[in-house]
Amino acid sequence: MSHLRLGPLLRFVDETSATVWVETEHAARVTVRAGAASGEARTFAVHGHHYALVEVTGLEPGTRTPYVVEVDGDQVWPPADSPYPPSVIGTMQAGRPLRMLFGSCRVSVSHDQAGNDLHGVDALRAYALHLAGDTSAGVADHEWPDLVLFLGDQVYADDTSDEMKEFIEQRRDPEQAPWYELQDYEEYAHLYRLAWDDPANRWLLSTLPSAMIFDDHDIRDDWNTSADWRAEMEATDWWHGRVVGGLGSYWVHQHIGNLSPAERAEDPLWQRITSWDGEDELDATAEVDALADRADQAPDSYRWSFCRDFDTQARLVVVDSRAARVLTPDQRCMLDDAEMAWLDERMRGDVDHLLIGTSLPFLLAPALHHAEAFSEALAQGRLGRLFKPLGERARQGADLEHWAAFQDGFQKVGRMVVEVAAGERGEAPRTVTFLSGDVHHSYVAIAEPDPASGRTAQSRIVQAVCSPIRNPLPRVMRVATALAAYGQARPTGRLLGGRVPRSPLRWRLPQGPWYDNNLAVLELREHELHMAWSRGVTDGAPDRPALEQVAAVDVTFRG
Repeated sequence: MSHLRLGPLLRFVDETSATVWVETEHAARVTVRAGAASGEARTFAVHGHHYALVEVTGLEPGTRTPYVVEVDGDQVWPPADSPYPPSVIGTMQAGRPLRMLFGSCRVSVSHDQAGNDLHGVDALRAYALHLAGDTSAGVADHEWPDLVLFLGDQVYADDTSDEMKEFIEQRRDPEQAPWYELQDYEEYAHLYRLAWDDPANRWLLSTLPSAMIFDDHDIRDDWNTSADWRAEMEATDWWHGRVVGGLGSYWVHQHIGNLSPAERAEDPLWQRITSWDGEDELDATAEVDALADRADQAPDSYRWSFCRDFDTQARLVVVDSRAARVLTPDQRCMLDDAEMAWLDERMRGDVDHLLIGTSLPFLLAPALHHAEAFSEALAQGRLGRLFKPLGERARQGADLEHWAAFQDGFQKVGRMVVEVAAGERGEAPRTVTFLSGDVHHSYVAIAEPDPASGRTAQSRIVQAVCSPIRNPLPRVMRVATALAAYGQARPTGRLLGGRVPRSPLRWRLPQGPWYDNNLAVLELREHELHMAWSRGVTDGAPDRPALEQVAAVDVTFRG
C-alpha cells in the first residue's frame, strides 16, 4: 500500500472490459490482473499528483473476477490485512436485468458517534458493509448491483470538514479569501482523498463500477445560478483558481472514468496522455488547467454529459445541468444549444427503459416547481422591472435554480419526454425515468402529458430522487418540503397571466418525501420498475451500521 495513495476505483465496465483508476505516490507503471486478463498503464502527473487509468480487456461476460493491482511490479491491492472480501470486476451480460444504485450529496466526516450525531450515518458505508457481509449474511449474486451512479456533490468544496480545515491551515491563512473553502487543485486532491479513503467505502468503490456527475457543491453552492451570480464570482480574486482547480480535478478524478475506451480515445487530452512516449512521466498540469479554464469560459468547448446503452434493455443519459447553462438574462437555459442538441439525439425510444440522470430533479414537488418558475419570471422582469432585484435576491437566497427556474430548458426537455413516451421518437420505452439528487430529500413523482397536447403516453414517466447519502436537510426545511409535495403540478398556463409558459407535463408525488440518509437501488424487472431506498442504522456501534430499507416503490407497466 506504500505505493498506492488512493483507489483503486472500478469505473467503466462492459461485457468484456473494465477501467480501473488509481493515484500512486510517485511516477510508476500500474498493472491490473484479473484472472487471465490484464491491463497496464503509465502514470501521468497533474500538480504533483500521479494517476493511472488502466484498461483491462479479455474478460468474460457476466462474471465476477477477483483482481489485484501492482505498482512497478509490487502488489499494492488488496491490502494483506484487509477485513473485506477480494475486490472483483463484475462484467455486464446482455439480457440480464440491470440493477443500479444511485444517490447524491455526501459529506466526508468521521464515522464515530460525533460524526453520526452531526451528519447521520453514511448510507454508502452501510451499503458497503452490507455487500461485504460484515453486518448481514451477504448478498446473493443476482442482488449484486451492476453499478452505482453518483449524482453530484461527492465532495463539498465550500463546506469543509475539520480534517479539511486542518489541511488548509497548514498551507495558507484561512482568514483570507477563500477562507476555509477550497482554493486550488492541491486542496481538491486532498478533499477527494478524504472522501474516498475510508476502508469500507474504498473497498466498495474498488468492487462496484461507478459513474459520476458533478453538482454545485463540487465547485460552490449555487454554481451558475444566474448572470448576476456569475459576475459576482468572477469579480473576486480567488474564483478563477477555484473553478479551474475544481473542473480540472473533476476531469481527473471523476470524468475520464465515466467514458468507454472508445469515447476516451476521442478526447484530445486523453490522446495526449496515452500517446506520450517520453522517457519521463508526462506532466499534464498545463493541459488539464487549460481544459478546465476553457470549459468554464466557453462551456460548449467541452462536454461533461455522457451516455451508455445496456444492450436494448436501457439507455442511461447523464446530463450536465451545471456547467452548460446559458445565463444571458434574456436567454436563460439549463443547456446551451450544443448540449441540447446532444441530448435531443439521445432522447429516443427503441429501448425498454430510457433513464436520464440529472443532479437537479427535473420534476420538483409541485409547490417548489411553481415557486421557482415564479422566481424566474420575477427576476427576468416579466412582472415589471421594479421587481427584478427582488427576484434575483430570492433565487440566490433560496436556491431557486433548478430546471423549473430555467423554463426554456424545462419546456424543451419536457416536450422531448412527451414525444418519447408517445412513441413519436421510435418505439415507446416502458419507462422514461429521471434519476436525481441535490434536494436533500427523496421522493417519487409520476407524470403524464398535458391533456391539451392530445398525446397519450405509452411509457410511464417517472422522477426518482435519492438525496442525501450523508448530509441531512435541516428540520426547519423538512416542514416546507413536506407541504410542497402535496397537490399536483398542473400545466394550466394561467400562472401569472401567461408569463410562465404552459408545462408539457403534469405530475404528482405519490411516494415521499423521505429525509433519511439514503442510497437507492433501481432494478429493471419484467413487468415493473423496482426502486428501494435504504439507510444505515446503528445499535451501540456507530462505525458498524446495518442496512435498513426505508421505502420501496414498484412502477408497473405493460409487458
